[in-house]
Amino acid sequence: MKPFRCGLMAVFLVFVAASALAQDFIIYPAKGQSQEQLEKDKYECYSWAKGQTGFDPMEMPKTTQAPPPQTAKGSVAGGAVKGGLLGAGVGAAAGAIAGGGKGAGTGAAIGGISGVLLGGAVRGSQKRHDAQAQQQWADQQSAQYMERRNTYNRAYCACLEGRGYTVK
Repeated sequence: MKPFRCGLMAVFLVFVAASALAQDFIIYPAKGQSQEQLEKDKYECYSWAKGQTGFDPMEMPKTTQAPPPQTAKGSVAGGAVKGGLLGAGVGAAAGAIAGGGKGAGTGAAIGGISGVLLGGAVRGSQKRHDAQAQQQWADQQSAQYMERRNTYNRAYCACLEGRGYTVK
């Protein structure tokens, strides 16, 4: 994995872990069940809810379907250099044609500077687009995880309530 993707995955995992801890339930034995019975029922309801939903809150979250979006290779500086070289070539050719050979150097300089600016701007725009796509992917993964977690929670609570517990 690339460093940026690893960073996003780490943020996603921290978010998920924090949300998992925030969803601890308060369980009251409404029919006088013992602590031992409560622990047994909690485990059985955990197993039942996991089987019903296919979600295990004890496992590390996995990304659901889509892998992270691919990012463009290279740097802003690399885009500027490539743009500068291309611009210099085009500028030299245009200067040579327009100036009868005398304007090739000037055309190359103007084309090179223009190419650097344009190449850097295009590459910077691509980097922003890549970062936005990565964030959108992380948000989508988080939403899918929370949806699956909420379905599990509903099943777990239903099981405990069916066994005579009040769950909040």
